[in-house]
Amino acid sequence: MTARRPAHKPAGWPSVKRRTRMARPSEGSPTVFLVLRRMRAPLIVLILIFAISVFGLTLIPGRDAAGQPMRMGFFDAFYFMSYTATTIGYGEIPHPFTGAQRLWVTATIYLTVIGWAYAIGSLLTLIRDRAFREALARRRFTATVKRLREPFLLVVGYGQTGQLLGHALDALGRRMVVIDNMPEHIDTLDIDLYYSDIPGLVADAANPHTLGVAGLEHPACEGVVALTDNDEVNLTVAMTAALIRPGLPVIARTVSPAIEHRMHAFGSPTVVNPFDRYGDHLRLALHAPSAYLMMSWLVREEGAEMPVPGRPPASGRWVVCGFGRFGHKLTEDLRADGHEVTVIDLHPDPEHGLTLIEGDAVEPSVLAEADLRTASGFVAGTDNDATNLSLVAAARKTNPSLFIGARQNRPANAPLFAAMEIDWLLVPAEMAAREIYARLSTPMLWHFLQQMPELGEDWAAETLDRMRAHCGSHLGALWKVTLSEHEAPSLQPWLHAGILLGDLMRSPHERDRRLDAVPLMLKRDGETVLGPADDVMLEAGDQLLLVGRTWSRRALLDTMSNRVVAEYVLSGRDVPAGWLWQRVSRRIPTEVSGGDSPGRSSDDR
Repeated sequence: MTARRPAHKPAGWPSVKRRTRMARPSEGSPTVFLVLRRMRAPLIVLILIFAISVFGLTLIPGRDAAGQPMRMGFFDAFYFMSYTATTIGYGEIPHPFTGAQRLWVTATIYLTVIGWAYAIGSLLTLIRDRAFREALARRRFTATVKRLREPFLLVVGYGQTGQLLGHALDALGRRMVVIDNMPEHIDTLDIDLYYSDIPGLVADAANPHTLGVAGLEHPACEGVVALTDNDEVNLTVAMTAALIRPGLPVIARTVSPAIEHRMHAFGSPTVVNPFDRYGDHLRLALHAPSAYLMMSWLVREEGAEMPVPGRPPASGRWVVCGFGRFGHKLTEDLRADGHEVTVIDLHPDPEHGLTLIEGDAVEPSVLAEADLRTASGFVAGTDNDATNLSLVAAARKTNPSLFIGARQNRPANAPLFAAMEIDWLLVPAEMAAREIYARLSTPMLWHFLQQMPELGEDWAAETLDRMRAHCGSHLGALWKVTLSEHEAPSLQPWLHAGILLGDLMRSPHERDRRLDAVPLMLKRDGETVLGPADDVMLEAGDQLLLVGRTWSRRALLDTMSNRVVAEYVLSGRDVPAGWLWQRVSRRIPTEVSGGDSPGRSSDDR
């Protein structure tokens, strides 16, 4: 007697986590099916004409070389019609035709011409058909994604944010697969200068099957980035990735706190809200301008020029035009920082403790009611660029000393906002792209940027001076090193006794000279130390985040991977680089343990 399976799982039974898989499409190619469906009638016409022509030749009597009556066989008729219908035309076989045969062949020639014209016209119409082009592009895209063998990011949305992020990641050698519902956005993938080929597909990312076609379940997919301008689509992408590939890193953009909350219900996605960052950066610039300057510099790509310190935000009363999502968040941040805020909007939501002026800010009477002459800051934060530019011009005319902030919505209007010389400009696409780049390029960098303001303005100013001294006015390379057996094999014998960070930062060409690199953060066993000093003792497994010149990165790599270079850098001894030394150097820890520590050089002693 077989045991029945219980309807409900009893308490204590182990739960088995199963990975959800997407439904697979049929194995047949949709492109082939579309061609057969659209070309069905022309092909049938051609086959009928050919069959009737062959059958007629076999029925019409002819004569052989001796003048005797004969009929053409099916093979000879099929052979003759084959080279006649394809316009090759070898001649009459197997014997010269009679008049009746030539009359029939004349009729079949015109019929085949009509049939071919109909078939070719249908084929040209098919090639121009939008559905056929989409099916062909999808087939080519799917085949390209399947052939990928190196890790890639699935980028959903290739607008301004996607393009900025794409170029920055391509410079790092990161591969991408792009989905967007706008054909003109995907077309730019062929126009833009990329080091590697980037597959792109015009499709609706809200359809989970589209993400499957784009490689969500591909073993080489290392993350999903949702950058569309539709928060609901970004939510669907984050939800699909969490259900289909649990644990896969997901970064999603949104400007809605409600959507952000719903995203966090599916796994642990990284949510980027540029409206949140604007207020946070504004407060940081108000209290720690050096920390803000360093943050603005580090989130840019390698080689970026150091931002010019602008006029710091002013303390006092602020006037915010536009009380949408951006206005709500900015007002909340300003009030949390102790500033009085006056809001101008057509239909403002009543909020306790907030001065509200209902009306259109472009009207002089409404703007005059805000009393800009006594205000310290002014922000034009509507979703219309023309309105924001006119508000900035009117506010500056009323009070030239105002600290001006504005929101730029369209990339095409960038020259107009630049001409206005706005003190604090919000470009949501650029702010989101820089934050995502910082998270993807060097994950330790984002942890550093989050913790850095806590160390104060003096520490930030000192670190910024060190960065300028070693990197100049252009940002150097940002990289992470791990003092592990794999990445730093030559340091392992020395790490057991301890290495001073200052000794590791010596040049392998001239050890009295320091590398042009600044250690920004040390991570050990989940704990971090920002701006570690030279006297910090390093241990095996430590992770370091550094910024510096490219040659310093190569030099540090030599120290970590070459035993001879490590011996010179850490002890000052020049040793031969032959095979015998490679054998003897394995005993370095034993030889030095009785006296000098390998973590200190002879000069230090």
